[in-house]
Amino acid sequence: MPATSDRTTRVLIVDDNELVRAGLRTLLQAEPDIRIVAEAATGSQALLQASRFRPEVVLLDARLPDMDGPDVCRALCEAVPDVAVTMLTTFTDNELVRRCVRAGIRGYLLKEIPGLELASSIRLLAKGEPVIDQKVLPQVLAVLRQSTPSPDGEEPLSERQREILRLVADGLSNREIAERVHLSGLTVKSYIEDLLKRLGARNRAHAAILATRRGWL
Repeated sequence: MPATSDRTTRVLIVDDNELVRAGLRTLLQAEPDIRIVAEAATGSQALLQASRFRPEVVLLDARLPDMDGPDVCRALCEAVPDVAVTMLTTFTDNELVRRCVRAGIRGYLLKEIPGLELASSIRLLAKGEPVIDQKVLPQVLAVLRQSTPSPDGEEPLSERQREILRLVADGLSNREIAERVHLSGLTVKSYIEDLLKRLGARNRAHAAILATRRGWL
């Protein structure tokens, strides 16, 4: 059932495939708190539409006819400060992910994402929270580690907590983590819930990103 809220999130869709844009528009129009304010098929169109309509969230394909995704992302962030740009693409190659992170993306989602999950991701992005698909999370964290200073002071997590958090960052499920660390599934679930609470994270990917930025991973 669609979420209800007094707040409406303005979204710009950027994709050179007309059918993809139409599908996303139809999907998201069913959400009363999400409004598609504009669409674009090229990077230059995206910049014009963003400047005109001031979206809060941009769904951006990684490959466009005139510009590539990272360059469009960087330009959007300069043109519309605080905009949450997320890649919505089929591409997951390492170099692209690295360039997207350095360009300032707030999210990286794959086009296979279920509709309800996409709507939820847009709401999180509008609140300023990162949303990263588990399939590219390790690559995103690798880039963040390169720009994260060494932590000062006492390590706030136990070695077991750090071990489980590293496995979460690697994209393992609770069952897979339990098998790896020789704990029950319920114990692993409890560890992860505690980690989310400590970090103030909404989900596993968010927890891994926050921990990396703090130098805990």
